[in-house]
Amino acid sequence: MLNFKIVRDQQGNINHIETQLEGYQLLRTAKLNKSNAFTAEERKTFKLLAKLPYVIETLDEQAARLYTQYLEKNNNLQKNIFLNRLHDSNETLFYRVVSDHLKEMLPVVYTPTVGDAVQKFSLELREQRGLFISYPDRDHIEEIIENRLNPAVDLIVVTDGGRVLGIGDQGIGGMDISIAKLMVYTLCAGVNPHRVLPIQLDVGTNNEELLKDPMYLGWRHKRIEGKEYDDFIDLFVSAVRKKLPAIYLHWEDFGRDNARKNLERYRKKMLTFNDDMQGTGATALSCVLSGVQATGQKMQDQRVVFFGAGTAGVGIADQVCAALTRQGLSEVEARAKIWLIDRPGLLFDDMKDLADFQKPYAKSRQLIKSWQLQDTSKASLLETVKNLKPTVLIGCSALFGAFNEEVVRTMAAGVEHPIILPLSNPTSKSEAVPQDLYNWTNGKVITATGSPFEDVSFNGKKYRVSQSNNAFVFPGLGLGVIAVRAKLMTDNMIWAACQALTDCSPAKKDKHAPILPDLNEVQAVSQKIARAVAKQAITDGVAQDCDIEKAINSIKWEPKYYPYVKV
Repeated sequence: MLNFKIVRDQQGNINHIETQLEGYQLLRTAKLNKSNAFTAEERKTFKLLAKLPYVIETLDEQAARLYTQYLEKNNNLQKNIFLNRLHDSNETLFYRVVSDHLKEMLPVVYTPTVGDAVQKFSLELREQRGLFISYPDRDHIEEIIENRLNPAVDLIVVTDGGRVLGIGDQGIGGMDISIAKLMVYTLCAGVNPHRVLPIQLDVGTNNEELLKDPMYLGWRHKRIEGKEYDDFIDLFVSAVRKKLPAIYLHWEDFGRDNARKNLERYRKKMLTFNDDMQGTGATALSCVLSGVQATGQKMQDQRVVFFGAGTAGVGIADQVCAALTRQGLSEVEARAKIWLIDRPGLLFDDMKDLADFQKPYAKSRQLIKSWQLQDTSKASLLETVKNLKPTVLIGCSALFGAFNEEVVRTMAAGVEHPIILPLSNPTSKSEAVPQDLYNWTNGKVITATGSPFEDVSFNGKKYRVSQSNNAFVFPGLGLGVIAVRAKLMTDNMIWAACQALTDCSPAKKDKHAPILPDLNEVQAVSQKIARAVAKQAITDGVAQDCDIEKAINSIKWEPKYYPYVKV
């Protein structure tokens, strides 16, 4: 358990920190270590004399030194490892350094570089964080939760590593994703890192490379499925609700079917959220809404094609469908605007292997009987674009280059300003490269990508490429629900987050501007989202009325050093 106490004044501001740790124990506690910033008096009190160099530094000076060291690393994976080691040794300094260089470092600690770190998790094993709950230990989950470091926890990010980014089943390597997500909560919204918990559910892996890897540290077993899996998840959720009844449970990178099933099983019983479905959906929907506003059109007039109909794709489709119904369409009319393409091509309602969540969007073959098709039994992406003339094309397929020149030029021929969102990440899985999209549409494209890309040059001008990064939504959403102690996550709260982000779109003032804010603005965006979500939670009756600004400010955390008092 944590061995320190944060003492606040009457206004809720941190006054000092009490601890009984001293000497090397104190220096080796990442949440307390100040490194060379311990004062002369603290060095005497906590038996640190001669254990540190003579010079006493400020946090600013430390951050400058660490940034210089960071720049010496040769590639992003080395930089990721360097920053994670800093996180493991001095948490406050880590958050200060990354906050100072957020746009530069967020892609290193989060997507896309975290995908490389996940794949090397067992090889690069560092300090342990969070909890690994393995299926063979299923009868001891309550005891395991009691072994957590933080006694008070507001937020859990849990994964089973079933489908990580675009790289598939990564077993216990998913733990790096849970840790990275929690970093982003703190970096982008100021969620207190002392009150969060990453959890890896180790239910085996179907990744043959991992099963054969002698260094793999997970349970060396095929993934459990069906009732065994569902019962294990229920044991986990029941134990969490018993030990931490006010928890906010964030599901991350579960397999396609399990992601939706887990969310639906528990979303009406506790405060819970799936970022791959709801966070991705809200962020992508904001891109669509902002893009549509920039074109001067109406949302209800759009024809939206999804390439990739898994967890993320259908999650976004659900958000688009809900937005259309909010514009006055019936659910049937809204679904008619949405077309899903997966491995078999365009999804039809007579296909036998459709997932339950795909079925509402599957089309009757009668709808396309007039289409010109090479094979009348299926419709490809290109054929769908030719015949449907979509206004919006969204990629969630993890197939690099799927939006090729012919597809893009065909779409651009049928619509004045095509909205094209290649959202798969990491970068190596993106359906298109923004520079190509500008070239193939003569600069008329409206785009945002899942991974970060360099600015585009076209006709002598440079254009910033918006990144449809979930970091714009889930941190502020989390801050808002934690601040007002919401009991459930409603659809209206997610819609409020989406609207708040859309309201920040630069394209509202200039239709040629990017459709999302710059990542340097994400902290201000998160505050706006937190206020909107908190207000909606109160309106929906899932949180008590309160002073929202005061509630948010009272829990916000900043990377600062505070005086220490020995107890």
